[in-house]
Amino acid sequence: MNAKALVLEKQHELALREIDLPDQVGDDDVRVRIHTVGICGSDVHYYTHGRIGPFVVNEPMVLGHEASGTIVEVGRNVSHLAVGDRVCMEPGIPDLSSRASKLGVYNVDPAVRFWATPPIHGCLTPEVIHPAAFTFRLPDSVSFAEGAMVEPFAIGMQAVARADVQAGDVCVVTGAGPIGLMVALAALADGASEVLVSDLVDEKLAIADGYEGITPVNVSRDSLRDAVSRRCGEDWGADVVFEASGSPKVYDDLLACARPAGTIVLVGMPVEPVTFDVVAAQAKELHIETVFRYANVYDRAIALMASGKVDLKPLVSGTFPFERSVEAFERAAAGHAEDVKLQITLDE
Repeated sequence: MNAKALVLEKQHELALREIDLPDQVGDDDVRVRIHTVGICGSDVHYYTHGRIGPFVVNEPMVLGHEASGTIVEVGRNVSHLAVGDRVCMEPGIPDLSSRASKLGVYNVDPAVRFWATPPIHGCLTPEVIHPAAFTFRLPDSVSFAEGAMVEPFAIGMQAVARADVQAGDVCVVTGAGPIGLMVALAALADGASEVLVSDLVDEKLAIADGYEGITPVNVSRDSLRDAVSRRCGEDWGADVVFEASGSPKVYDDLLACARPAGTIVLVGMPVEPVTFDVVAAQAKELHIETVFRYANVYDRAIALMASGKVDLKPLVSGTFPFERSVEAFERAAAGHAEDVKLQITLDE
C-alpha cells in the first residue's frame, strides 16, 4: 500500500512523500489511525548522523516511534480492543518465543523489531498496523498528546525499576532533557523525596523547577557535588544517581555524588565509548545498572498518568501539523533551549 509518510531518505535529507507500507491486518493485529507522534532524540540523531551505533540508515526509512491514535480495524483474534478505542503503541516488537522474552526482558531480545530503527519503518504516517498485544487503551483522562509520551515515560519507569527506588530516597538526574525529566518524575512517583536535576540550560531547568520535589542545579554556575553535599551531608551522597545526558563528562560526578553502597543507573547513551574510575566505584561498592528501552511497564506508566500523579503536559513545547513535519524536525535538530518535547499531529 502506498501511503504518505515522513521519510528519512538519507542523512540530512527528509521528504514528506508516498512510500510502500504494509496493509494487511493479521488475526492478532489492529489498524490504528495515528493522531500524535512525538519527535525523539533518536529520530533526530538518525536525521543528523545517519546512524546510532550499529543501526545505520542504508535505505529510506519512515521516522517516528512515540505515537497515539484510534483503532479503526481489529484482527479476528483480538477481543480486548475495539474499533474506536483511543490507544498508544509500544514500538518494540520482540520474538515472543525467544529466550529474552521468556525471561521477561524482551527489550534486549536481539530479534526485536523497533519502529524507526533501521531497517524497520516508523509511525509518521496516517495509519499503522500493530500487534494488539503491544497496543494499550488510553483512559479518557489521558489525551492523545500525553498518550504519545507514554513511550519516553516508559524509559523513566524502566530506569526507576532498575534502581529499586525506595520511599524517601534522594535522587540525582544528570540531564534535563525529555528523558531526564521523565526519569525524575518517575522517581518522584515511586516515592523519592527529592530529585536534584542538573543541566547547563536555564530554560530546561526552569521547566524542571515547576515540579514539586525537583531541585534544579545549573552546573555552569554551581557544582553538582556541592549541591548534593548540601542536601545529603559531607562524605555521603544521593541514594540513586541517574545519568540521562549522554555526556561522557559527567561520569566523575556520578561516582562522587552517589552515597556508599548507592546505585548509579546509566540511561543516556554516549556517542563514543566512556571510561570511568572503577576503583572509585569499588571503594563505595556502588551498584551500577543499565537501561535499554523498557519491558513490561507500559500499562503502569499509563495508570500513573491517568491517576494524576504524573503530569507530562508541561513538557510539550510545540505541536506541528503533519504537513509541516520537515519543519518540525529541523526545529528539533536546531536544539532550541526552550524545547523539551515537540510533537506532530496527523488527525485533528
